[in-house]
Amino acid sequence: AGDDNILMPAALLDEVTALVEWPVVYRCLFDDEFLMVPQECLILTMQTNQKYFALTDQAGKLRSRFLIVSNIQTADPGNIIRGNERVIRPRLSDAKFFFEQDKKRPLFDRVAGLGAVVYHNKLGSQAERNRRVVALAIAIAKSLGTGEKLAERAALLSKADLLTDMVGEFPELQGTMGTYYARHDGEPDEVAIAIGEHYQPRFAGDALPSPPTGTVVALADKLETLVCIWAIWLAPTGDIDPFALRRHALGVLRMLIEQRLALSLSHLLAITVERFHGNAHFTSPETELMVFLHDRLRGLLRDRGYSQDAVEAVVSKAPDRLDDIVERLDAVTAFAALPEATSLAAANKRISNILKKTETAPGEINPTLLHEPAEQRLFGAMADTRHEVDQSYAAGDFSRTLKALAALRDDVDAFFNDVMVMAEDTALRTNRLALLNTLHGMMTRVADISKLAT
Repeated sequence: AGDDNILMPAALLDEVTALVEWPVVYRCLFDDEFLMVPQECLILTMQTNQKYFALTDQAGKLRSRFLIVSNIQTADPGNIIRGNERVIRPRLSDAKFFFEQDKKRPLFDRVAGLGAVVYHNKLGSQAERNRRVVALAIAIAKSLGTGEKLAERAALLSKADLLTDMVGEFPELQGTMGTYYARHDGEPDEVAIAIGEHYQPRFAGDALPSPPTGTVVALADKLETLVCIWAIWLAPTGDIDPFALRRHALGVLRMLIEQRLALSLSHLLAITVERFHGNAHFTSPETELMVFLHDRLRGLLRDRGYSQDAVEAVVSKAPDRLDDIVERLDAVTAFAALPEATSLAAANKRISNILKKTETAPGEINPTLLHEPAEQRLFGAMADTRHEVDQSYAAGDFSRTLKALAALRDDVDAFFNDVMVMAEDTALRTNRLALLNTLHGMMTRVADISKLAT
């Protein structure tokens, strides 16, 4: 194809391969006038309706030519080429007609029509859903301290292109056409881009929406879907996930992690649930969704190459904020390589088991009740280490935090070798539990390192 790039989706290539026994490729042309139509429309028309392969230049701009795969080899393919050029013209004319007709009516004028589109019989119309997404987008934008007006406008118009002729013909273009029409209507470019990007990420590895407006609307759209579908007992089971809730969950997690958003999962779920007050069919799924999101988080992090133990050490603490989770994982991974890690992980696991068996919560440490040299040394070492642990943790230097704890290994080992924690004397026992509880708090600031113990 010379300087042209051939668009060859795997599914189209497989289909065409199955249709022909003696494939011969010919190049055809169409009129340049059709290039005024958004190229996504033309490409989809060629691929879906005619099984043609579109051509672009090196910059990705559509050319006014395409490739066909014929089942006939001939010395004079003129009739084949002209026949396919005649066939594609009415298809492209339809796309041009839809585009021109759609532009006559602004997206904003279509919003009211969403009231006639059913979203779900227990959740109302698309208009009702749209109002929830708008309110949620405003709340998220406010939490992030970003443009609330832009987020509100983008969310309001985000589903309006569902009522256009072009999207009616090609549902795959929802969002994409919204961007074109919004620009034609004179909407701010950030709003237009957000309308197209709020569906992202559509699949694993897909690009994230552009912050801030695109991200805000994408979060609002995905969170609304997660909460409302889960609330009416349509959560995914096994391989059955008709509403793509797993994909929506991964999209939310990726945005929070990769764009380092200072938003908590519990806050996002809470403000989403607020949008459903008064709905008789709604039962809050916050607890179940938090578990679901953390399960998806485990898979996402393992897919990125982190070990099962490191992931479990971090995620088992049910993190509410994810903007620093990569740093936590890197810190745990580095800590696990230290010679002190195995001993401290085992000690922390032992401490956890001891504390679980106590009937009352340990109080403050009373230094005057520390009688054994080993517990005195551990208390002193903890006091010496605490400042560095607190300082490095506050600075987000989680590797330094865990490395500072490594200095406690010998004193922790000595404590368990020389001190009877569950002493008969109630005061001594309570004080030693308080010492272990404080140590446990220090050792689990970044992650539950006991998960590294095998």
